[in-house]
Order: sequence, then C-alpha cells, then structure tokens
Amino acid sequence: MNRRALLAAFATISLAAALPSGAQQLKGDVKFLNGFPPGGTSDLLGRLVAEAVSPVVGQKVIVEQRTGASGFIAAEATARSAPDGHTIFLSPMAVMAVAPVMPGQKLTIDVDRDLTPISNLAGVYNILVVGSSTPFKTVAEVIDFAKKNPGKLTYASAGNGTSQHLSGEFFKNLAAVDILHVPYRGGAPAILDIVGGRTTMMFGNMPEFLGQIRGGGLRAVAFGAARPSPLFADLPVISGTLADFKISNWFGVVGPAGLSPEWTGFWNRAIQTVAKQPKFIQLMADNGMEILAGTPDEFKATIVADRKKWSEVIQSAKIRAD
Repeated sequence: MNRRALLAAFATISLAAALPSGAQQLKGDVKFLNGFPPGGTSDLLGRLVAEAVSPVVGQKVIVEQRTGASGFIAAEATARSAPDGHTIFLSPMAVMAVAPVMPGQKLTIDVDRDLTPISNLAGVYNILVVGSSTPFKTVAEVIDFAKKNPGKLTYASAGNGTSQHLSGEFFKNLAAVDILHVPYRGGAPAILDIVGGRTTMMFGNMPEFLGQIRGGGLRAVAFGAARPSPLFADLPVISGTLADFKISNWFGVVGPAGLSPEWTGFWNRAIQTVAKQPKFIQLMADNGMEILAGTPDEFKATIVADRKKWSEVIQSAKIRAD
C-alpha cells in the first residue's frame, strides 16, 4: 500500500473510532439552535462547535438562529421539538441558571421539565475592563476609589438581569462598595460609552472586548474567571483581591424533554470527542473561551450550584426582571 493510501485508510479508521456509538441512527441534518443574533459570543461558539462536531457525528450540524427573549425563543423551540437527537440547543447560563430564580421573570417553558441537559460546553472568560482614560490599573485601586467616593463610579451592563449586571452586583457585595449600575440595550453601546468615558467600567465576556483592548480603547484590569486566559496570561484574577469572585459565564448543550439516555450519551460523547481535538482547543483559546465539557450529571450539578449563587446575588441586590 502506498503512503497516500495508507494515510487515507488511517484517517478513515480514526474517524470511525471517534464516532459515538449510535451515530448511524442520525437520518439527516441536525439543527443546532442558537438564541442570539450573528456576531456575538454565542454565534461564534455555535459555529465553531458545529464545524467541529459535524464530521464526528457523520451528519451536517446546522446553526439555526432563533433570536429573542434572552434565548428563550430558541429554548422553547427546542422544548417543542421531537426528542430524536436531531435538535440540540446552545443554552446560555442565563436560561438554565438565572431566569428560573429571577423574580418577575415570565418563562414560556419550565427548563427543568422541558429541556434535557447534555453537557456543559464552554466558559467565556469574565473580565473587568475600564476606559483607557481612567487611572485604574488594579482591582485594589478600583475598590479604594469606590470606598472613598461612594456612587461616583459606574459600571455598564447589557441590560437588567444580564450576566454583566449580576457580575457587577456580585463585585459590589464582596467589596462592600457603592457603584452605580448603568444598563444598556446590548453590549455594543455599553462598550462604546466606556471607550467614550461616559461609563467607568464593565464586567463582561472577553471575546466582546478583545477588539477594543487590542485597539487601546479599553484597559483590561483583571479576570473574573478562576484563571487567566492564555491570551493575557499575565493579567491577574479578581479573586486575588476578592477571594470568592470567580465567575464563568458558560454555555451548555441541551436537548428537548424526553431525550433518551442513549441520545443524551450520544451527544455527550460527541462533545467530549470534539473537546479533545487540538485544533478546536486552540480555536477556543484564541477566541477567549475555555472548554468545560463534562458528563450530564456534572452539568446538572453546575446548574444547581449557579442557581444558588445567583439567587443570593439577585436577592441581595433586589433585582427584578420587570
């Protein structure tokens, strides 16, 4: 056998070995529902995963945007789909762990009854940024100024009850400081006002800040995540100053209610396979995300733990959805 034929045979064997058990049961394209519009972190992650997992499951995995209601349009569409393994949903943390404990939140589905957790997937690095015109270079400097000047600092968010809002309130609670929340209709206008000096800072998803950090409009102060991203390995973590401040704004994969253990295991194994691919690992790191793939039970435990944490923050800050 010549070298080219040998390589082709090896590739075929490798792909077959990577295929999760039951892959032959997929009868056609898979819908990978996404609750947010193109251009954001959710869209980027969905497309990276779809491209990587398609050859693993042996069928085309198509990202389908069902935008609106903070991800619940896509969540509801997933809940109403057939539990045949051909529809999965890229769920943000807010759908599974925040909305169910948010006072005043009107939900169209019961996420525990109507969705099936398959696997956590990715953590988006939380990072504190300030406008480049501000003097703040460390978390300690921010806290010191806030203590001496109550209410003078402002933090932006993409809206009331969002991960940015909850992160800001969590920081205020731990640091015992008074910082004014300024909600915006989305992350982009919030970032523009920080760059323009109209708002002081923001706790948010690193991928959305990368352009302005690299362009000099924003200054990265510290990671809210448990560890730094390889992109800014020397940047400190907020937990170095506030020990309990560790946040991962994660995305997981869920299916409709009634998804069998066989299909749940099928998709979990597919995600585990992708999570070990060097190219996928590098793409995730390059885009400010870390891989969190685990078992369905581990994913369920994460949901329970984060509901408890964010419920406490919500109650302390008296946050309501309405």
